[in-house]
Amino acid sequence: MNLSLPSKKMILVIGISTLVIIVAGAAIYRSVEAIYFAFGAILTSALNVLKVVLLERTVKKAVDIEEPETGKNYVRLQYLLRYFLTGIVLLAVGLVTAYANPPFINIWGAIAGIFTLQISVIVVRSMKFEEVTFK
Repeated sequence: MNLSLPSKKMILVIGISTLVIIVAGAAIYRSVEAIYFAFGAILTSALNVLKVVLLERTVKKAVDIEEPETGKNYVRLQYLLRYFLTGIVLLAVGLVTAYANPPFINIWGAIAGIFTLQISVIVVRSMKFEEVTFK
Protein backbone atom coordinates (compact mmCIF):
# COMPACT_ATOMS: atom_id res chain seq x y z
CA MET A 1 0.00 0.00 0.00
CA ASN A 2 1.23 3.45 -0.89
CA LEU A 3 1.02 5.49 2.30
CA SER A 4 1.02 9.26 2.51
CA LEU A 5 3.91 11.16 4.06
CA PRO A 6 2.07 11.90 7.35
CA SER A 7 1.20 8.21 7.76
CA LYS A 8 4.79 7.16 7.14
CA LYS A 9 6.00 9.69 9.70
CA MET A 10 3.39 8.49 12.20
CA ILE A 11 4.62 4.91 11.81
CA LEU A 12 8.21 6.09 12.30
CA VAL A 13 7.27 8.01 15.46
CA ILE A 14 5.35 4.96 16.75
CA GLY A 15 8.50 2.86 16.30
CA ILE A 16 10.76 5.38 18.01
CA SER A 17 8.39 5.91 20.94
CA THR A 18 8.05 2.13 21.31
CA LEU A 19 11.82 1.85 21.64
CA VAL A 20 11.79 4.60 24.28
CA ILE A 21 9.04 2.76 26.18
CA ILE A 22 11.00 -0.52 26.02
CA VAL A 23 14.15 1.17 27.35
CA ALA A 24 12.14 2.76 30.15
CA GLY A 25 10.59 -0.61 30.97
CA ALA A 26 14.02 -2.24 31.08
CA ALA A 27 15.22 0.48 33.45
CA ILE A 28 12.19 0.03 35.70
CA TYR A 29 11.97 -3.77 35.85
CA ARG A 30 15.63 -4.88 35.49
CA SER A 31 14.58 -8.53 35.29
CA VAL A 32 12.93 -10.99 32.94
CA GLU A 33 9.75 -8.96 33.49
CA ALA A 34 11.29 -6.32 31.20
CA ILE A 35 10.95 -8.78 28.31
CA TYR A 36 7.25 -9.22 29.09
CA PHE A 37 6.89 -5.44 29.30
CA ALA A 38 8.59 -5.07 25.91
CA PHE A 39 6.36 -7.73 24.36
CA GLY A 40 3.24 -5.89 25.56
CA ALA A 41 4.54 -2.58 24.18
CA ILE A 42 5.48 -4.15 20.84
CA LEU A 43 2.10 -5.89 20.51
CA THR A 44 0.05 -2.76 21.04
CA SER A 45 2.41 -0.61 18.98
CA ALA A 46 1.98 -3.06 16.09
CA LEU A 47 -1.76 -2.65 16.57
CA ASN A 48 -1.29 1.11 16.33
CA VAL A 49 0.60 0.73 13.05
CA LEU A 50 -2.30 -1.38 11.76
CA LYS A 51 -4.73 1.33 12.86
CA VAL A 52 -2.75 4.00 10.97
CA VAL A 53 -2.85 1.88 7.80
CA LEU A 54 -6.58 1.24 8.26
CA LEU A 55 -7.20 4.95 8.80
CA GLU A 56 -5.29 5.81 5.64
CA ARG A 57 -7.32 3.27 3.68
CA THR A 58 -10.56 4.59 5.17
CA VAL A 59 -9.79 8.18 4.19
CA LYS A 60 -8.83 7.19 0.63
CA LYS A 61 -12.00 5.16 0.18
CA ALA A 62 -14.29 7.72 1.85
CA VAL A 63 -13.06 10.48 -0.47
CA ASP A 64 -14.07 8.36 -3.49
CA ILE A 65 -17.62 7.66 -2.24
CA GLU A 66 -20.07 9.90 -4.07
CA GLU A 67 -22.92 9.88 -1.54
CA PRO A 68 -21.96 12.06 1.47
CA GLU A 69 -24.13 10.09 3.91
CA THR A 70 -22.70 6.77 2.72
CA GLY A 71 -19.18 8.15 3.14
CA LYS A 72 -19.96 9.33 6.68
CA ASN A 73 -21.42 5.95 7.61
CA TYR A 74 -18.39 4.17 6.17
CA VAL A 75 -16.01 6.35 8.20
CA ARG A 76 -18.05 5.78 11.37
CA LEU A 77 -18.06 2.02 10.85
CA GLN A 78 -14.30 1.96 10.32
CA TYR A 79 -13.81 4.12 13.43
CA LEU A 80 -15.77 1.59 15.49
CA LEU A 81 -13.81 -1.28 13.93
CA ARG A 82 -10.48 0.27 14.94
CA TYR A 83 -11.60 0.74 18.54
CA PHE A 84 -13.11 -2.74 18.61
CA LEU A 85 -9.69 -4.12 17.57
CA THR A 86 -8.07 -2.13 20.38
CA GLY A 87 -10.56 -3.53 22.89
CA ILE A 88 -10.02 -7.10 21.71
CA VAL A 89 -6.24 -6.79 22.01
CA LEU A 90 -6.43 -5.21 25.48
CA LEU A 91 -8.92 -7.88 26.60
CA ALA A 92 -6.58 -10.61 25.34
CA VAL A 93 -3.63 -9.01 27.13
CA GLY A 94 -5.66 -8.75 30.33
CA LEU A 95 -6.70 -12.39 30.13
CA VAL A 96 -3.13 -13.53 29.47
CA THR A 97 -1.89 -11.41 32.36
CA ALA A 98 -4.55 -12.81 34.68
CA TYR A 99 -4.49 -16.50 33.74
CA ALA A 100 -1.14 -17.38 32.15
CA ASN A 101 1.56 -18.69 34.44
CA PRO A 102 3.93 -16.90 34.03
CA PRO A 103 2.18 -14.05 32.22
CA PHE A 104 4.32 -13.51 29.13
CA ILE A 105 2.73 -10.12 28.41
CA ASN A 106 2.90 -7.25 30.87
CA ILE A 107 -0.33 -5.26 30.88
CA TRP A 108 1.51 -2.04 31.76
CA GLY A 109 3.69 -2.45 28.69
CA ALA A 110 0.59 -2.94 26.58
CA ILE A 111 -1.05 0.16 28.04
CA ALA A 112 2.12 2.18 27.46
CA GLY A 113 2.24 0.93 23.87
CA ILE A 114 -1.33 2.11 23.25
CA PHE A 115 -0.19 5.68 23.86
CA THR A 116 2.31 5.56 20.98
CA LEU A 117 -0.48 6.44 18.54
CA GLN A 118 -1.37 9.59 20.46
CA ILE A 119 2.30 10.52 20.74
CA SER A 120 2.73 10.10 16.99
CA VAL A 121 -0.31 12.29 16.26
CA ILE A 122 1.05 15.08 18.46
CA VAL A 123 4.54 14.91 16.95
CA VAL A 124 3.39 14.65 13.32
CA ARG A 125 0.84 17.46 13.67
CA SER A 126 3.66 19.76 14.78
CA MET A 127 5.62 19.02 11.56
CA LYS A 128 5.34 20.73 8.18
CA PHE A 129 4.84 18.67 5.03
CA GLU A 130 5.87 19.51 1.49
CA GLU A 131 3.57 17.03 -0.17
CA VAL A 132 0.55 14.98 0.84
CA THR A 133 -0.68 12.69 -1.90
CA PHE A 134 -3.31 10.00 -2.12
CA LYS A 135 -2.57 7.69 -5.03
